[in-house]
Amino acid sequence: MMKNQLAGLMKQAQAMQDNMKKAQDQLALIEVEGQSGAGLVKIVMTCKNDVKRVTIDPSLLADDKDMLEDLVAAAFNDAARKAEAASAEKMSGLTAGMQMPPGFQLPF
Repeated sequence: MMKNQLAGLMKQAQAMQDNMKKAQDQLALIEVEGQSGAGLVKIVMTCKNDVKRVTIDPSLLADDKDMLEDLVAAAFNDAARKAEAASAEKMSGLTAGMQMPPGFQLPF
């Protein structure tokens, strides 16, 4: 009896690991957009933090370099927060309510 329970748990763990791998692969396809300066700077990245596009309104190119750098950093941070939220939402369904530590990644 105990052997069957252990085998069942192992099978469930393998299925969860497979589902987590699929979800991780899907996160690489989900794109989010971060903005700053009321949309003058936009960054599109995947939920795996791969930046796909950076768009800078031409009106900013003649402005102060330091301000432009700050706007790019703010847009990146906005996109990163959105990617993290989308990732957490996607993965929460797979962990079935289990509390995972921040930054914890499955499969192991």
